[in-house]
Amino acid sequence: MYVSGTGLPLVTPFDESGDVDEAALRSLVETVEAAGVDFVVPCGSNGEAVHLDVAERTRVTEVVADAATVPVVAGTGHPSERMTVEQTQTAADVGADAALVVSPFYHQHDASAIATHYERIADASPIPVYLYSVPKYTGTTLPPRTVQSLATHENVHGIKDSSGDLETLQRYVSLTANADFDVLVGSGSVYAAGLDAGATGGVLALANVAPDLASEVYDRHANGDDAAARSLNRDLVELNRAVTAEYGVPGLKAAMRSRDYAAGYPRRPFEPVADDVRAELDALVDDALADAAAE
Repeated sequence: MYVSGTGLPLVTPFDESGDVDEAALRSLVETVEAAGVDFVVPCGSNGEAVHLDVAERTRVTEVVADAATVPVVAGTGHPSERMTVEQTQTAADVGADAALVVSPFYHQHDASAIATHYERIADASPIPVYLYSVPKYTGTTLPPRTVQSLATHENVHGIKDSSGDLETLQRYVSLTANADFDVLVGSGSVYAAGLDAGATGGVLALANVAPDLASEVYDRHANGDDAAARSLNRDLVELNRAVTAEYGVPGLKAAMRSRDYAAGYPRRPFEPVADDVRAELDALVDDALADAAAE
């Protein structure tokens, strides 16, 4: 199974006591599907996967897989190989179609160790594996030559690149051109540019709050109107920056609530954003929607 188009690292709605709100999670899956996204990614960075234990991550994946009709690519990465293999197996058991495996984090590892880590996980996984390069959280960008070597593994089907660096993304595309391998953009601000560079789709935090508009960027590109895709993407840059680099998951969830999406609360130690930030995010959502409607 290969994925393309617009996906999103689905947030995990928590109730005020910090428990997973399964009803809200189901509602959110239905909302983003109706808005046009092509696949969903539970238990990623914006899903607060590091705040979930193994059993919780398995249950979140199960709820999403049960609610979704689009492909489900579950985040299964842990710092250790053993836990990643276990999490990937449980994700497959409850209905995930593929696994998104973040590079080992906390401790630093060289490129050879990371490549071996991915090879062993792909060997053990009953479902396709997608690499996940997110230097903001791991401190390491997956080297393009390492990705090139992993792309030949029969169970490694692609990569999500959240570096935001177009040179790196273009190298991933060019060096894996002879493999059956998906390169997915992980930064909403460069979605259209990444598609222009040969990416097959994206996994965008932005799509939690603007699934319709993020999907429209892809659709315009797919229909051959790259200029229109870039124009719409420009309308979303300030909102994307606010819900990622500036205010993170609490800001993303606040922006989603401005559209009445079932975002829930962030899990501690995250705290909800302050009232002035919420007002700023409301305005950014309104501006993005208005700019898109005016095109």
